[in-house]
Amino acid sequence: MKLCDLFTMAQAVLDGKELSFDDALALTRLAEDDIPVLLSLANKIRIHFTGSIVDTCEIINARSGNCSEDCKFCAQSAHHQTQLAVYPLMSEQAMLAAAKQAEADGAYRFCIVTSGCGMKNDADFPSITQTIRRIGQETALQRCCSLGILDEQHVAELKQAGITRYHHNLEAGKSFFGRICSTHSYENRVATIKKVKAAGLEVCSGGIIGLGESWEHRLELAFALKELDVDSVPINVLNPIKGTPVENMPPLKPMEILQTFAIFRFILPGKIIRYAGGRERNLGELVPLGFLSGINGMLIGNYLTTSGRGAETDLNTITQLGLAPIGKSNLPG
Repeated sequence: MKLCDLFTMAQAVLDGKELSFDDALALTRLAEDDIPVLLSLANKIRIHFTGSIVDTCEIINARSGNCSEDCKFCAQSAHHQTQLAVYPLMSEQAMLAAAKQAEADGAYRFCIVTSGCGMKNDADFPSITQTIRRIGQETALQRCCSLGILDEQHVAELKQAGITRYHHNLEAGKSFFGRICSTHSYENRVATIKKVKAAGLEVCSGGIIGLGESWEHRLELAFALKELDVDSVPINVLNPIKGTPVENMPPLKPMEILQTFAIFRFILPGKIIRYAGGRERNLGELVPLGFLSGINGMLIGNYLTTSGRGAETDLNTITQLGLAPIGKSNLPG
């Protein structure tokens, strides 16, 4: 692709035109010395559509391990021999304390995450919804949760409890999904997302890169998320955990990771594209460049089973780049 064609493509996105799959595929074939130009144009698109605000959230691993699913990258799967701490659902008071700490850290959203396939016949569900209500009563946080596969009744109860956004990653494109999970289907995940959207709630759904997928697989994921009209797209980069089937997967090159962020921004110009797990290990000192490559959301603090840089450091990265963590004073609209 010539540079003039890259600029033309970016201008088309800025003018409100949708990128085709073939156009996106062409962006994956740029010469290495043209990738910084792509990043800059993605940053321009981000500024045009979403401004300087960065959506921030913190999560809590409220129930850990013993998951029945066999996702190859996950330390919480009972199918893998990892050193992960395993524990039942945390107490309501412990989850509430974590939410209050997240608010003190400067997070805008708080997400309760549990291991397991979903909430069918799950005895913990009433405790989770009760905790969500208390968080709404005792903090100003936007509330999110990630509880796996849901039916319509679960969605309705979560909405009534005060959930505004539900997290449920597709993880990978449809044609690659079977290589990383066999205990449930890609269609199961899509069905949950559609139920959540139908209830009028926002959806946070993305995936993980660095699992051996091709560029075509990544684009397949991006366009599926576009078709589902998800609101927030977390992009994780594999942080291989000892004891999982992907523990020896070689890391992606940093510029390829940044290129992925940029291409997702071209495809999803007005959405939240969120920094998630694996960025520290895979990008190191280049983490700030993600925000200049189209990123406008960040999971701050720690992750489910690994540690991050700390909320203060994450927020400093945002503000030092002249961006603004979302808050009451700068809410969109």
